[in-house]
Amino acid sequence: MVICCAFYFILGFITWANGSLIPFAKKAFDLDSDLQAFLVTFASYIAYFFLAIPSSWILKKIGFHNGLVLSVVVLGVGSLIFIPAAEKSSYVLFLIAIFVQGSGMALLQTAVNPYLSIIGPIDSAAQRIAIAGFCNKAAGMIAPIVLGSLLLKGANAAEARLVQATTEVEKQTILNELLDQLHAPYIALAIMLAVFAIGLKFVSLPEVNTEEEDVNEKASNSSKTIFSYPHLFLGSLAIFFCVAVEVMAGDIIGTYARELGAVPQVFRDNATAFTLGFMLVGYLIGIITIPRFISQQAALRVCTSVGILFTVLSVFTTGVVSFWFVALLGLANSLLWPAIFPLGIKGLGRFTKTGSAIMIMGIAGGAVWPLLYGYMKDELHIDFQHAFLYAMIPAYLYIVYFASAGHKVKSRG
Repeated sequence: MVICCAFYFILGFITWANGSLIPFAKKAFDLDSDLQAFLVTFASYIAYFFLAIPSSWILKKIGFHNGLVLSVVVLGVGSLIFIPAAEKSSYVLFLIAIFVQGSGMALLQTAVNPYLSIIGPIDSAAQRIAIAGFCNKAAGMIAPIVLGSLLLKGANAAEARLVQATTEVEKQTILNELLDQLHAPYIALAIMLAVFAIGLKFVSLPEVNTEEEDVNEKASNSSKTIFSYPHLFLGSLAIFFCVAVEVMAGDIIGTYARELGAVPQVFRDNATAFTLGFMLVGYLIGIITIPRFISQQAALRVCTSVGILFTVLSVFTTGVVSFWFVALLGLANSLLWPAIFPLGIKGLGRFTKTGSAIMIMGIAGGAVWPLLYGYMKDELHIDFQHAFLYAMIPAYLYIVYFASAGHKVKSRG
């Protein structure tokens, strides 16, 4: 259980580090627009779309234990690619580093989930998932604080120096010094991941046995296919929008705060941590109340309604008040994934493994939605608050549909 929690901590830390990397990348690579900076989230989350199903194949070939080790190695390789990206001042290499890390996270997420079910009684699996999820969100809250103190403090100082720079050479020198700040944290991260991978290789873990499932699939005479379950694909789309609103509230909040203007610098530098803090509170509320006091479907409807309310209030307020309403979206978003995922794979039977991979592909929403927001803001010149509204409301409305009717769509065949 401790090892599983460690994996979820790693996932949370690296995933939500994007909140600090977006403003850092814009300054360090002298990017012209937020749309370009949002390629950070695109590179991270699009990996899930391409790697979700291949990850299942890889795990079947090399086993889940070796798959866990491989995922940590891939994360370490991704961390090391940040070094040449900084040395060459290459934004493309920077994005490749993030994509490689995203690939490692896709493999890790596919491998670690089954262990939470088999390391103890199935009746207490939900409790283990809750504990692991808590570790994930706690890491997500810590990541922007740690990276923010290491990277953004220097970025803010560099920004002030850039204003005073009189030549292109002087400007590039300042940017190179800023990029050098990537070295220490990512070398340290790569070393820690390498040590963890070596230790993990020699730890005894139960192997997840998929052979019995394969036999059952071949022995089944059912004429159904994965396409016989429309609620699965509706659920994957719900995950798409779920991750979209999570990333908008968690990673884009720093950019949003900068646009507001009247938000203290310390809030801007640690914006993602505030969102994740509220998300952690919501997660604890869910552990206590679901399903004892409220059903998954009801929780989903309540959370999306609160999300719509906070989004509207963030648009029609200004300054710090608007900032806090965006941060509070972490509370509204906290129970979306835990409620959507089981509804999406419910009743799949022998297709549960494939269905889970299809659901994971929906994480690509975190890649697409920030770019949509950036496009509306930078290319269509829509006010940043209204662009935020136009991106968030349709996503929440679809989740309301899935909570109310989409998950009930009957299977065919």
